[in-house]
Amino acid sequence: MSQLFKISEKDCVNCFACVRICPVDAIEVHTDKDFCKIVANRCIGCGNCLNICPFNAISYRSSKQEVKDLIADGGKIAAIVAPSVSGEFIDIKDYRKFVQMIKSLGFTYVCEVTFGVDLVAREYKKLFEDFKGKYFLSSVCPVVVSLVEKFYPELINNLVPVVSPMVATAKVMHKEYGDDTKVVYIGPCIASKDEAKRHTDEGKVDAVLTFTELRELFDEFDIKESKYEYSEFDSPIGYKGSILPIANGLLQIADVSEDLLTGDVITAEGQADIMDAMNEFKNHAETICRHFNLFFCEGCLMGPGTSRGGEKYLRRTMVVNYANKRLKSFNQKSFDESIQKHSSHHLTYSFTADDQRIVPPSQRTVREVLKMINKELMGSKPGCAACGFPSCQDFAVAVASGLAHPDMCLSFSISNRREYIETLKKTNEKLAATEKALHHSEKTAKAEQEAARDASETITTMMKKLPSSLVIVDKKLKIIHSNQSFIDLLGDDAIEINEIVPGLVGADLKTLLPYKVYTLFSQVLINNEDLRNKDIHYKDALLNISVFTIKKNGVVGAVIRDMYAPEVRKEEVVKRIAEAIDINLAMVQKIGFLLGEGAAETEHMLNSIIDTYKEG
Repeated sequence: MSQLFKISEKDCVNCFACVRICPVDAIEVHTDKDFCKIVANRCIGCGNCLNICPFNAISYRSSKQEVKDLIADGGKIAAIVAPSVSGEFIDIKDYRKFVQMIKSLGFTYVCEVTFGVDLVAREYKKLFEDFKGKYFLSSVCPVVVSLVEKFYPELINNLVPVVSPMVATAKVMHKEYGDDTKVVYIGPCIASKDEAKRHTDEGKVDAVLTFTELRELFDEFDIKESKYEYSEFDSPIGYKGSILPIANGLLQIADVSEDLLTGDVITAEGQADIMDAMNEFKNHAETICRHFNLFFCEGCLMGPGTSRGGEKYLRRTMVVNYANKRLKSFNQKSFDESIQKHSSHHLTYSFTADDQRIVPPSQRTVREVLKMINKELMGSKPGCAACGFPSCQDFAVAVASGLAHPDMCLSFSISNRREYIETLKKTNEKLAATEKALHHSEKTAKAEQEAARDASETITTMMKKLPSSLVIVDKKLKIIHSNQSFIDLLGDDAIEINEIVPGLVGADLKTLLPYKVYTLFSQVLINNEDLRNKDIHYKDALLNISVFTIKKNGVVGAVIRDMYAPEVRKEEVVKRIAEAIDINLAMVQKIGFLLGEGAAETEHMLNSIIDTYKEG
């Protein structure tokens, strides 16, 4: 069975509204996720989260397709309609048109649940009048039943052991129209979808539609009141069961006294009253000495399966008016015969405990949470309740159990936001100073960029006008830049390419120069040692090449001169003559030095001989 309620990870914004409203802490909040999650086993199906979510991030299990499939399969199908239908469909002026609208969807029979209510009420009357010392909790509301089973399992034997009116009516349908009849319940309660799965005997309900889903089906198939004639509900017809949607209606149907002095039943409705009633019945049942008639939603008028924005007292009035209208033409004899016919139904039911109470965390952990949210002095004292919990202690337990988030505490959240605002203020001040410095830097950078652009344009112009060929390549020997002299040197093919790709940018040097030339570039790239004045014959020219490193192992450049060019030849002749003269002068100087040293030694030797002869 799929989960009854789900939260969309995409649409949830972690506003925690659903966490605060959930009466049994069935919604998890994880610090590492930006969405909440419903714990299916703990959910009691009340639908509070659905109605409170401002972003429509919560949905419930739809039964529309299931019902359409049942109808498409053929066979007899009975729609049993909850008594609160008169409060929901106030826009439909005549209930007889409403019956025909439902039948037009493909239902064979359309019956009221009021007869089932009357059967159940008779069982309540017997139980209350045959008092044997045990006080009971009503089991008409499936949400209350789930609440007891999961969170008050010790009170499971205090639930009235009788099926709900929905199940009682399903039993009637199977006996009235055959065991092969499919039954679809239409009502205000989403929890009934899970309740229906409990029964597989003659009380089986094959599908449950909410009033909202029924409206959607009407829209889908363009079913409007104005298109249909009158049609009465199929038998059997109930008596006072129409007033069940009003919380104390069950007592009036069962003819159980509500007298404050002599009556022995207390009615509670709405989440807050129900939770208080459960706790007080648990703790003081023998002192209160009353049965409890409980409806989680304010009666069945405001169930989560009804249209949003409904007005309680308007709906209540419509229910009472409808009941009075039906009673004016009520056929008591037919009713008695139907009661007699269906008096043999087995309406008792045993509920099963499903304890979902969380083992409380250690006191040490709870104290740490209280300290974190600055509430260590509050403990179990009543807090502001803005978090949705009755005390700071309860909230700390929920946080420690992973069912609440610290930011749900209003004072803690405000404190955090103050610190955040102060930090943000300081950050903004730093950003302002940084922005000012950045503006100055941008201004300086812009000026430098303009200067660099001017310099680049100057260098580029100068490179273009150089008589020598210039080329710059990357480590793959792809041309990054070249001047016109280099292009002219390569010949006509390069000139044509230059017209399409200016500067031969991206061209492969290996396809433009012979191996003996481009390997000079590879050597410099690998060794990072510049090559100076290398003479190489290329075509009919003698090239003087110098290759130098621009970026280590990444970019190299080369200056290539055609030695046969007149201006280069003249320049080179002059240069090389000057080099030859410099070399000869150096040699002469060296010879002179050596000759000078030899003359000095000779002179010294001769003087030594003269001195020797003089002494002799």
